[in-house]
Amino acid sequence: MALAKMSVAEVEQFLRDEFPQAFSGDDITIESADGQTCLLRQRYSERMLRPGGTVSGPTLMALADFAMYVVLLSAIGPIGLAVTTNLNINFLRKGQPGQDVLAEARLLKLGKRLAVGEVNLLSGTSADPIAHVTSTYSIPNV
Repeated sequence: MALAKMSVAEVEQFLRDEFPQAFSGDDITIESADGQTCLLRQRYSERMLRPGGTVSGPTLMALADFAMYVVLLSAIGPIGLAVTTNLNINFLRKGQPGQDVLAEARLLKLGKRLAVGEVNLLSGTSADPIAHVTSTYSIPNV
């Protein structure tokens, strides 16, 4: 795959301008993005928790989808209308309360119209994923 078409700073500015409803706060940080991989951190908040004190599925799915969007933007440039066409998640273990959630995303295949990738979601400093995600994005003709 090619080198990044957008830097982290460029992706962040694009998201603030074009997608402020998802990237207006400071709860998610893009730590790296290089056109093939990215690392996002979602700061812990009690809003992440479901009854029973575990990180909720919707929190994990949203972070994984956002990570795929970020790695895709870094690879193809500012094409805002790229959309998720499929997302599959396997919950592997409980996400611990009080811990940030990390999303490690990587593109597996980048075509002209579709991109396929995977995301490992991690709780705090643990190397064991709490969830594994595969996702496909549709890339519009521009």
